[in-house]
Amino acid sequence: MVRFPFIPKEEKFFGLFEQSTRNMVKAAEGLQGMLDTCGDVVKSVAEITELEHQGDTITHQIMAQLHRTFVTPFDREDIALLAHTLDDVTDLIHSAADAILIYKIECPTLRAKELADIIVQASIEVEKVMPQLRRRAELKQVLERCVEINRLENIADRVFRAAMAELFDDDIDIAQVIKWREIYEHMEAATDRCEDVANVLEGVALKYA
Repeated sequence: MVRFPFIPKEEKFFGLFEQSTRNMVKAAEGLQGMLDTCGDVVKSVAEITELEHQGDTITHQIMAQLHRTFVTPFDREDIALLAHTLDDVTDLIHSAADAILIYKIECPTLRAKELADIIVQASIEVEKVMPQLRRRAELKQVLERCVEINRLENIADRVFRAAMAELFDDDIDIAQVIKWREIYEHMEAATDRCEDVANVLEGVALKYA
């Protein structure tokens, strides 16, 4: 297979990916703030919904750019997969926030706050790693950040399992069990998608480092 330079003249992809990750971090921080402050849930969810829409727009821009570009920075399949996986993280954050609104959750659990903190940390790691794709010399650092994202996802798995166990150990109304199970699943899935992003980035770094 013919190898093109890692950074061709067309660099719009990098800017769009960086926009997508900034948007994802804002959504994660919005969910974290909503759970930490127990403030205006309607307003917070509206803000996260707007960020979710912005994420969709950025993803559409990446895909449109992909169809217009002959020489891409890395494999076309990886570009498409990265775009959609980043968007999935924001979508799942929105799903968790929306469920909190729909189910009229008034008092967030400690486990929900822990998961929200991990989502923020993982999102920030993704945001930090994205600019490093522009420079071949920094691809080894991409691998290091991917390890950190994987570590955070492992922590999220443990928190999720503890959260689910507590739902069934404690004397909790079945309706609350159903509500929190859905919320926890959305949040845990968001960390899974962050790990999926790391796996795509790791593959790109290994191909071109």
